[in-house]
Amino acid sequence: MAEFVIPPADVVCLPVRDREGQFPVAEIYCVGRNYADHAIEMGHNPDREEPFFFMKPGYAVLSQGGSFKYPGLTSDLHHEVELVVALAGGGENIKVSDAPGLIYGFAVGIDLTRRDIQAEAKKLGRPWDAGKTFLHAAPCSEVIPNPALHTIEQASISLVVNGETRQSGNLNQMIWKVPEIIARLSECFPLQAGDLIFTGTPAGVGPVFAGDELDANIEGIGSLRVTVAN
Repeated sequence: MAEFVIPPADVVCLPVRDREGQFPVAEIYCVGRNYADHAIEMGHNPDREEPFFFMKPGYAVLSQGGSFKYPGLTSDLHHEVELVVALAGGGENIKVSDAPGLIYGFAVGIDLTRRDIQAEAKKLGRPWDAGKTFLHAAPCSEVIPNPALHTIEQASISLVVNGETRQSGNLNQMIWKVPEIIARLSECFPLQAGDLIFTGTPAGVGPVFAGDELDANIEGIGSLRVTVAN
C-alpha cells in the first residue's frame, strides 16, 4: 500500500439516525432554481428548463447544524432550505426508473449564499463559485436512512429565522423530481456512493445576520438548527 507524502484530509461524515455508523460524504451537488416560485423571485422564467447544477466542497458541510461564523467578503448572506438526498450508489447515464434504488436516505440542508458576490459574478458573466462556497456553506442534518420516496413527495418544507417563517413550501413543488435530478446529474458527472444532492429551495430566500437563529424543517425527515456567529 502506497504511503502518502502528506497526511490525507479527514473524511467528512454525517451521523445516521438510529445507526452507529457514519455517512461518508463524497461530492456535494446542488440544483439551481428547482422551485417555480423561487425562479420567479430571482427574476427567471419558471418554465421547465433543463436543470443546472453547481458544487460545494466537503468543508462546506456543517454537520447537524450548530454555529458557523458569518463569512467574509459579503454583507448579504442568504438562506435557502433544501431537501438533501444521500446516495448509496452511483454510476453514469442512470435511468430515471433506476434512480430510487440508489438512494440511501434524506436530510435537511441549508444552502448558504453570499448573494452580493454571486450577483456581481453573474453581472460580469463570471463563475459564481465564491458566492456559494465558503466554510460551512452547507449545514446538513443527520441522514434519515431508507424512507420511501413516495412518503416525502408531498412533505412540507420550511425555514424560520428568529421565530419568523421566511420560507414555506412543499416538496411537490419541485420542477425536477428526485429521480429525474439523479438521472440528469449522472449524465453530467460520475455519481458515487456518498454523494449529497441539495435539491433546490422554495421562495422566500433572504438575508441573515450575526446572532440570527435558523430553524429548518422537512415533514417526515427532521429539523436542523443553525446559529450565525460574529
